[in-house]
Amino acid sequence: QKYLCSNCNNILKKALQTLCGHRYCSACLAWIVRNNKNAICQKCKEEDPSTLSEESLLAEERAFGDAAINKEISELRVHCVTLGCSWSGIMKDFEEHQSLCEYALIPCHTGCGQVVMRRKLADHLENGCANNVMVCQQCQRSLSSTQYQKRSQRKRRTPFSGYLSIFSLFFTSQSHSMPSANTDGCRFSEVGCSFRGSKEKRKEHEKAAVGAHMLLLLQHMRQLRGTLCPAAKAAPGTGRNGAAKSISQLHIPAGLDLENKLHVFENIVAVLNKEVESSNMEIMAFRRQSELDQNIIRGLELKIAELHRCLTQKDAGLSSLHKSLLFSEQASYDGIFLWKITDVGRKLQDSVTGRTVGLCSPAFYTAKYGYKVCLRVYLNGDGTGKGTHMSLFFVVMKGDYDALLPWPFRHKVTFMLLDQNNREHVIDAFRPDLMSASFQRPVNDMNVASGCPMFLPLAKLQSPRHAYVKEDTLFLKCIIE
Repeated sequence: QKYLCSNCNNILKKALQTLCGHRYCSACLAWIVRNNKNAICQKCKEEDPSTLSEESLLAEERAFGDAAINKEISELRVHCVTLGCSWSGIMKDFEEHQSLCEYALIPCHTGCGQVVMRRKLADHLENGCANNVMVCQQCQRSLSSTQYQKRSQRKRRTPFSGYLSIFSLFFTSQSHSMPSANTDGCRFSEVGCSFRGSKEKRKEHEKAAVGAHMLLLLQHMRQLRGTLCPAAKAAPGTGRNGAAKSISQLHIPAGLDLENKLHVFENIVAVLNKEVESSNMEIMAFRRQSELDQNIIRGLELKIAELHRCLTQKDAGLSSLHKSLLFSEQASYDGIFLWKITDVGRKLQDSVTGRTVGLCSPAFYTAKYGYKVCLRVYLNGDGTGKGTHMSLFFVVMKGDYDALLPWPFRHKVTFMLLDQNNREHVIDAFRPDLMSASFQRPVNDMNVASGCPMFLPLAKLQSPRHAYVKEDTLFLKCIIE
């Protein structure tokens, strides 16, 4: 069912999916929208009329090409249902087969009204087509095309026979001088076109080379004029007798009127000129459509850029919300903070090489509406402890309630490095220097850090006798009284 159009119930052709999720052939959707104002999806009506919404409204600009379903359809295994045909293949090759199927019934192109198999069309044209007969002007007998060609080939070819064969491509000829058609050459080979190829390639060539064929016809027509006019002038005598003699020397068949033939070629050129003009108009139309398509593409690109900008803003907003959520989960409001540091080995190495100078903890509070503070640790030391000790500092941050709190900060701060075997914790404490800028009301986001630059020797941190670092993790605790 998913391969069937919601309108014609046939297999989808150039499938479009609407906002409501149903699929239509592109031609079906265009027909529905063109013939129905505010058209509603028929499938939505059939499934549940009570759930109709704005998405059920059909519009071509609100539908998008379903490339996935089109690809699935193109790969479907199918076979020809024409009686006698054994072809099978995939859907994307079926349309080409339809145009070539020898067992397909097609109407005769002469307009005789007969419908015949494609494989039997040639026999029909030669022997059974009522419209494919010609009347001999000499004997007045009706001849089939095969008989007519055989009689024509027995006649001596005249200098005009090539031009008359071209004339027969566009108008119904009544002359016996038409030569047999070349099976693999261009129909304009009589006037100098050298193209040769299969029937399909020949059709493409003749459609694309209209202008070139017109120039070949013009060139031959001029050569014809140049050949006949000097011959007429050079013939002995003047008047009708001299002209008749010069024409007879050119082997022109009896009853052939030169002026009429030239007029015919002028008509051919006029027809070809109209073809060229029509082709030029089509090219201009294609160019205008291409410009419109380019404008639509540029508009879509602008929309995509705008959507990309909106997505970038939303990503930034989500990142900010994620940080806020993480902070809310880790925040402490009782003056006691436990900081878990993982990947200690890598972070210590980064500190030694200078890639990472120090690590800053999440913020925490001394009380619900108290001071906002954090910790900063230098695993390879800082200041007097650089390279020999782990340094641990206390940082007062700008908080939301600083205007209501007493300053300077005067609470006792206790640091602890926890032994994960619960044997020997490292403990250090200090009281703030009330004159230090580190404990005044913050002007910037953070004050200058203050604490213990020689908190723990690195040798003791890495000693196997203690479990300060276990499974590449350590725990630091801060207690504010």
